[in-house]
Amino acid sequence: MNNEVLTPVEIKDAQALPQELTQTPPDLPPVDEPVVEAVVEAPVEAPVEAAVPAPAPAPAVHLPSLDDSSLYIHRELSQLQFNIRVLEQALDESYPLLERLKFLLIFSSNLDEFFEIRVAGLKKQINFARELAGADGLQPHQALARISELVHYEVDRQYAILNDVLLPELEKHHIRFIRRRHWTPKIKTWVRRFFRDEIAPIITPIGLDPTHPFPLLVNKSLNFIVELEGVDAFGRDSGLAIIPAPRLLPRVIRVPEEVGGPGANYVFLSSMIHAHADDLFQGMKVKGCYQFRLTRNADLALDSEEVDDLARALRGELFSRRYGDAVRLEVADTCPKHLSDYLLKQFSLSESELYQVNGPVNLTRLFSITGLDSHPELQYLPFTPAIPKLLQNAENIFSVVSKQDILLMHPFESFTPVVDLLRQAAKDPHVLAVRQTLYRSGANSEIVDALVDAARNGKEVTAVIELRARFDEESNLQMASRLQAAGAVVIYGVVGFKTHAKMMLILRREHGEIVRYAHLGTGNYHAGNARLYTDYSLLTSDDALCEDVGKLFSQLIGMGKTLRMKKLLHAPFTLKKGMLDMIARETQFALEGKPAHIIAKFNSLTDAKIIRALYKASQSGVRIDLVVRGMCCLRPGIAGVSHNIQVRSIIGRFLEHTRVFYFLNGGEEQIFLSSADWMERNLDKRVETCFPVEGKKLLLRVKKELESYLTDNTQAWTLQSDGRYVRSSPTGNQNARSAQATLLERLSNPVLNVR
Repeated sequence: MNNEVLTPVEIKDAQALPQELTQTPPDLPPVDEPVVEAVVEAPVEAPVEAAVPAPAPAPAVHLPSLDDSSLYIHRELSQLQFNIRVLEQALDESYPLLERLKFLLIFSSNLDEFFEIRVAGLKKQINFARELAGADGLQPHQALARISELVHYEVDRQYAILNDVLLPELEKHHIRFIRRRHWTPKIKTWVRRFFRDEIAPIITPIGLDPTHPFPLLVNKSLNFIVELEGVDAFGRDSGLAIIPAPRLLPRVIRVPEEVGGPGANYVFLSSMIHAHADDLFQGMKVKGCYQFRLTRNADLALDSEEVDDLARALRGELFSRRYGDAVRLEVADTCPKHLSDYLLKQFSLSESELYQVNGPVNLTRLFSITGLDSHPELQYLPFTPAIPKLLQNAENIFSVVSKQDILLMHPFESFTPVVDLLRQAAKDPHVLAVRQTLYRSGANSEIVDALVDAARNGKEVTAVIELRARFDEESNLQMASRLQAAGAVVIYGVVGFKTHAKMMLILRREHGEIVRYAHLGTGNYHAGNARLYTDYSLLTSDDALCEDVGKLFSQLIGMGKTLRMKKLLHAPFTLKKGMLDMIARETQFALEGKPAHIIAKFNSLTDAKIIRALYKASQSGVRIDLVVRGMCCLRPGIAGVSHNIQVRSIIGRFLEHTRVFYFLNGGEEQIFLSSADWMERNLDKRVETCFPVEGKKLLLRVKKELESYLTDNTQAWTLQSDGRYVRSSPTGNQNARSAQATLLERLSNPVLNVR
C-alpha cells in the first residue's frame, strides 16, 4: 500500500485563500446564545486512558433549569452547520483537487435533501397552523428566517469557491468548462451539430397562453424560462415559454479533443440551450433565456397504519413525490427580476425562497466528471481494504466464527467477509435458514444475490425489508419483488416503526444440533457504502447474542409480547432506557467521588431526554467526550451545566457512520456498538439494535480506535457553546494527527480478534 495514503497531511493556512471565501458571515448572529455566558473550555485533546482526567469543577454560577430552551441548539440549524463544514473541505488544499470538487457538490446534494425534507416539514407546520417549538424554543417561522439568511450566504460562498478557486485550479490541470464567450468557431460548429442531432429532437418547448398553462415541473429538474418577441403562425404573442430539459440529457458534455484541444473540455447543456434557443422558436426573437430549478417537498405523506397494502400504496406515493409543494426556487443571477417574480408567483413562493446563483443551477450533476480516469493524481490514492488473516485462506467461515468473534471496521477492513458468509450459507447443505434485515443495499447488491441463491437452493430465507428508507423506496420495492420471485418470504417490517437494525441470522445444523451465527453492524448491507462509510461489523456465534437476534427476528416476523433479551438492547423497547441507565450509573459514580467517563461516537444527537441526562452527568462530574458527525442539539462548555462535555465532529475522506458507546463503569469498562443515533426517531420510532463488544482484546481495540478520534487535530471541528464549530489544528510542537489516516495505517495489518 502506498504510504502517502497513510500519512496525515498538514492543513494549509486558510488565510492563503481569498478572504471573502473563508470569513464567517459578518452580519449573521450565532446559531443561538446560551443563557450562561461563563464558559469553561474542555481540552481539545483527550486521550482515552485508564486514569480518567479529573473533571472540571462546577463554577459557582446561577444555573438554569435543564429544560431551559437556551441550553439547546435548533436541529435544522445544527444540520446546516454540518453542511457548512462539508463545504469548508472544498477550500482544504490538503485534499486532491477533484475530491475538493466532490465536497462542494456534496454540499449541494445535502442542501437539496435539507430543503426537500427539513424545510418542507417546517413549511408544512406553518401552513397547517401547527407550529411546534422543539427543546430550543424556536418556532418554525423563526427557524425558516434564520435558515434563509444562512443558506443564502453559504450558497453565494459556494459559487464563489467554484468560480474563483476550483475552476481556475482545474484549468491548470487541463480540465475546462468552456463558457459560450470562449467558444472557438470549431466548438460552435460542433455544438450546433450536437444540439441539432441530440438535444433538439427530445426537447419540448411550451409556449404560455390561456390554452398552454404553466406546466407542472418535476422536482429538481433543469428548466428554462424564455422571453420572446413576435407573433407565431397562430397569431399568438404571449411573450413567454418554458423549456424543460429532460433528465436523460447529460448536464455536462465532453468536447472531443480534435474539437476542443488537448485535455478534458466540457460545455454545459444550459450553454447549448441558451446558444440555440432561437432554433426552438422559429420566426420569433428570443430576448432572453434563463435557467431555473425548483425544489419540492419530497417527504412521503404515507401513513402506514392506514393502508392495507404498503407496497402498493408506496408505489403511488413515489410518483406524487416528484410534484410536491414548492420549497425553493434557484435561478441564474442574470435572470431579470420581473421573470423571477413571475416564477415565484407561479410556485407560491416568497422572495426569501429565491436563490440567484452565479453558475449552473444543478451542481450535483457535475459528479459525472469527478472520477476522471485521465487524472488519478487529482483523486485519492486507492487502497485495498484488509481482510483479517484468519479469514484470508479460510475455506469455511463458519469454522472460524464458531471459535471467535470477528470484528471488522469498514472501509479500512473489507466488507467481503460479510458477503462471503452469506454466499457460503447459500451453498452450504448444512444451512437451514437465513434471516436478514435490509434498509439500503444499493443496485446490483451481492447481498441480495446471495439471498436469491439461498432461496433457490432450498434454504428458508426471510427478508425484513424497510420499504420506507428515504429515497431508496423504489429500489427496495424492486428488491422485494426479486426476492419474492426467488421464493423468499418478504416482510415489510412493523407498522409505525422503521426497521433500521442491521442484522443477519444463519441457522446451521452441526453434529445433530441447530447452531446460530449472526452478523450485527452499525451500517447498511451496502458494499458501495462500505468503501466510503466508517462502520463496524461483528461476526459471531455467541449463544446468548445469537439467541437475542433470533428473538428480535421473531418479533419482527410474527407477533407477540416483548421478549426478554440477555445481551441485546433494542429500540423502541430497551435501548433508550438502557442508555439512560448507563449515563445515570456514571453520574452516580461521579457523585460518589469515583472516576466517571463517557465516550460516545455517532451521527446525530437530538433527543432531549438524552441531552438532559448528559447535562446532569456533567454537573455531577462525569467527563463526557462526544464525537458527533452531524446534528448536535447539546451545547457544550456552559459553566455549571456542560463544562465537562466536549463535542467534536470529524469530516474527512470517509463519511463517519459508526455508533460506539463507551462507559468507564467503575473500572469494568463497557463498549456497545449500535445501529442507532441518539435521536428521538431512532430510539422511539425505529427498530434498532445495540450490542456489547466482549473480550479484552476487542474492548482494547475499539477503545484505541475511539482514542484516535479524540486526538485528531486536522479533521476535527470542536463545537462551541454558541453553536459555532472551530477547526482543530496542530499547535506548538504537535504532530498532525488524522483519525482516518491512523486507522487506515493501523488496520492495513488486521488484528486477530479472539473472544
